[in-house]
Parts: sequence; structure tokens; C-alpha cells
Amino acid sequence: MLKGKRIGIPRAISYYNNYPFYYGFFSGLGFEVVVSDKTTSGLINKGSACVVSDTCLPIKVYVGHVINLLEKGCDTIFVPSLQSTGHKINNCSKVRGLPEIIRNVVNRSFNMIEPTLDKTEGLGLKSFCTDAANQLGIYDEDLISSAMKKGWQTYNNFLQMAKSGIPHQEAIKNAVSGRFSLKNMDVVKPLSVVIMGHGYNLFDERISMNILKKLEKMGVKVYTGLNVSKEDAISAIHNIGEIQYWANELDLTGAAAYYMQNRRVDGIIALTAFGCGPDSLMVDEIQYHARNKNIPMVVLTIDEHTGEAGFVTRLEAFIDMLSRRKKKLMSKTAHLKLLPEKTSEKKETKVLTRA
Repeated sequence: MLKGKRIGIPRAISYYNNYPFYYGFFSGLGFEVVVSDKTTSGLINKGSACVVSDTCLPIKVYVGHVINLLEKGCDTIFVPSLQSTGHKINNCSKVRGLPEIIRNVVNRSFNMIEPTLDKTEGLGLKSFCTDAANQLGIYDEDLISSAMKKGWQTYNNFLQMAKSGIPHQEAIKNAVSGRFSLKNMDVVKPLSVVIMGHGYNLFDERISMNILKKLEKMGVKVYTGLNVSKEDAISAIHNIGEIQYWANELDLTGAAAYYMQNRRVDGIIALTAFGCGPDSLMVDEIQYHARNKNIPMVVLTIDEHTGEAGFVTRLEAFIDMLSRRKKKLMSKTAHLKLLPEKTSEKKETKVLTRA
């Protein structure tokens, strides 16, 4: 058994979608779970200094969070290799190779817990959890099974709360503290948008420039991938004639396609990291379908140099355009309703019959 019984979770990459499970599982094994601090410019700079310049922003942020945990005195850190989440449903190469990246760029001594999830190769969640526990010196199968159940319970509570409309961080906080509540009333706002983006971009307030709170102040109702069930997202992808290839596609293509159908939102916002190959493919797909359905869409690209002023200007311009467009459509609809109905005169027709 490792000394200290503490395990660190970097507040990046899979944290934003999977942390409730990680917390439930590791606390079920008897470990204190330590989370790195929230992302700051200083943290990003520390991560950026360790990697080559063309590394994508999410990986730079992840490296910074690993360093932050080490600075907090946590020398056992969970760095999973999430290869595939379903048969041939893949993560990008950098997420797949996170343990190797961290091993080669962070020049400090620490215990890295690095289980592999690869459903394409038959390494499912049970294998993943067993491997993680074994690396921590735990081999009791009953304890591992009990910890997995606790992880699933915490994770399912988080998903239900998030889908009902409870904000992401509040849903996580409630889930890990054992509280459960649902948002019973859906607030109606003048405009609504769906944001297609990875959880690690969208829910990190520093990376996303706090886009969710900014839209809320603008009076915009925001939907994300967390508001859509896995089944609905997959169905929506198939309905627009696409297939799921990427592990995070449900949060991007699936979420946008779900709300794009039947025009459930006024517009689509794509939040993407500069240089992300999978993002560019998924955004191109949705742009094509959005044009066909005449639904406005804006792509906001972020990196460590993105200035908040320019980001906010583009966001405000898009929302202003949606507002004017909706008012024009509503005015046109109201005008058509006021027009008198046209009456058509019945014309007599002669039917000729043979004698």
C-alpha cells in the first residue's frame, strides 16, 4: 500500500466528464482524493514551458495541473490512458498517450497510476478499475467491486442533475458530497443556443473565458452535451447521416445535432481548441448541416493567447445577430397571421358521359 493514502486528480481532460466516478471509486478504496487548483494563466504557463510549442492547449493545461498537484505535495497522481470508450470509438492520440507525455515532460519523481481503458481491445471498465487498484496495492476483488458501485452511483447522480439543468460545478459538488436534487422548472429565455465543445474546454472557466456565465448575463438559455442522453445523442448523429468515431463526439456532433433537429435552438456555438484535428472534423460536419437547415453558427477558437476582449466581442455580435434575426422572423410570422385568408371560388365542372 502506498504511503499517505492520497491520490491526485488533475482538473483537466477527463476530470470534467468523469470526476464523479473517479471520486466515488477512489474514496471507496479508502483514498483521500486531492484535486488540483482551478486553471490560471500561471498554471498554463508552467504546463506550456514543459512541452513543444505546437502542443494543443488542453494538453498544456493538463501538464500544468499535474505540476500543481506535485507542488501541493501530492506524489500519487492518476493519469489514465483512455484509448477507446467503445468498439472503434477513439480518443485523440494525445489523450490516449497522456501517461507517456507526462512521463517524458514532467521531470519530477512521483507515483503515476496509469490504467488503460480500451474497449476496442476488450479492456473495459472493470479491467480499468482493477488495474488502477492493483497499482495502488489493492487486490481485494470485493473491495474493488464495492468501490466501482460507489463510483457508478456518484456518476449517475451527477449525470441526472446535470441533465436536469443544474450547473456543471454545482452538479459535481452535490454528487461528491452525497446530495441529490433536480431542477424542476426549465427557465424560458428569449434566445437559446447549444454549445458544442469538449467538457475540458467548456467547463474550465479560464479556458472558456467563462462563456456560460457570459451568456447567462445576456439572457441566453444554454444547452450542452450534458443535457442530452447518450442514446439521444447517438440517435441524432445517425439521423443527420453521420457516424460516431470520436469518444467526445456525443458532446459535439451529438449535442449540436440533437438540438438542431426540429429547430430547438436559435443558434449553435462551437468552442474549439486551436489545432485540434478531431474538433475541426466534427465542426465541419455540423457547419454543413447547419447551413442546410439555415441555422446560424459561430466557431470560437481558443488557445493560451486568446484575448478576452476579442472573444467577448465575437460572442456579443453573434447573440445580437440571433436576437435581430428572431425578432424579424417573429414579426414576419405575426404579419402573415394578420393577413385575410384567401377565398377560392368553386368552379363548376361538367362531366361528359357517353350515351
